[in-house]
Amino acid sequence: MIRLPSLTGSDAESELQQWHASQLATLGFDVDTWKLDLDDLAAHPDYPGTEAPRVEGYGVVGVLGPEGVPALVLQGHVDVVPTGDLDNWDDRNPFSGAIRQNAIHGRGACDMKAGVAANLAVARALVVSGVTLERPFALHAVISEEDGGLGAFATMLRGHRGEAAVITEPTSGNVVVANAGALTFQLRVPGRATHASSKLAGQSALDAFLPVYAAIAELERERNAHPDSLFAGNPLPYPISIGVVRTGDWASSVPDLLVAEGRFGVQIDEPPAAARASLERAVADASARDPWLRDHPVEVTWPGGQFASGRIDPAHPLVGEVVDSILVSEGRDASLSGAPYGSDLRLYSGMGGIPSLHYGPGDVRLAHGPRERVDIDELIRSTHSLAVLTARRCGAHH
Repeated sequence: MIRLPSLTGSDAESELQQWHASQLATLGFDVDTWKLDLDDLAAHPDYPGTEAPRVEGYGVVGVLGPEGVPALVLQGHVDVVPTGDLDNWDDRNPFSGAIRQNAIHGRGACDMKAGVAANLAVARALVVSGVTLERPFALHAVISEEDGGLGAFATMLRGHRGEAAVITEPTSGNVVVANAGALTFQLRVPGRATHASSKLAGQSALDAFLPVYAAIAELERERNAHPDSLFAGNPLPYPISIGVVRTGDWASSVPDLLVAEGRFGVQIDEPPAAARASLERAVADASARDPWLRDHPVEVTWPGGQFASGRIDPAHPLVGEVVDSILVSEGRDASLSGAPYGSDLRLYSGMGGIPSLHYGPGDVRLAHGPRERVDIDELIRSTHSLAVLTARRCGAHH
């Protein structure tokens, strides 16, 4: 899977989905594969947004066992983010899938093809072992998680449900029962162009951005002052990050526009509208205090992915079942925690009404970076725990 470079929105993403459908069909699953109607999805009032160009997308759901609502869904996304500078990767090959020092390397190894591989291994084990399931089991493979969750959104609209779901995102051995949200924003900061030799006759958009940037940093500090107890030990569960800054088109000209794009962390249980309002208010206040921006205010828009937060009640039976499966299979007590990133959890739990949590192999700190990898022993351990959970929840027996 790593060697198939399934960047969000790419042909390889579609190819990997077709491969998934073939794998599940070969195992004897009842497989639903469908092409997403991108226009209809974009017109939906709850459209989650996308950031990568896309001409097609596919959904894949496989169900094994008797008729009825699946007792458990294992879900994973097949898409990955771009690789960045190839010089930061060994042999300049981000999609090698190389095995070194007991780890599998490559873009997507951690986020989240290890989790997807675990899901397929559980599916294969159910079939190869010859067990009978008292209740159905489902595997969902989705696209476009990295830029908004379009695949999960389409899967919920398709009507696929379950009594509970485990999304096998990387959790470093913890059971993640809540996650923050993430909203993509854009700032357009105006300036006034002039020749660089007469700088004072104009206004640099870069200079105008600096007080706004300082205000955003202060807002970030305020929003992280009292985080949820699930984030114990994490000093920044709700980061506000500027990922892209573009300004100017000539070295000898004062730039007349700066465009900044970033990611805004949504607090657990915070409505996305309230999160947006807090950034808009901070930017407006900074503009009002600045002589230039007072008359040339910064424009704030919200393109791209819009992830709300999500959670499961820690008292829900699924949580205890996952913790107990880990204890039985891995011999350890797993901790409950929160994740600082957005995911498909909020669509499964909110839109689909499916109690959902995260448990899967990998360390999210290695995701989206160079030399991404996942430890093989950790992958095998977590797969065993997921298999125990699935067998118990679906009533597997000979």
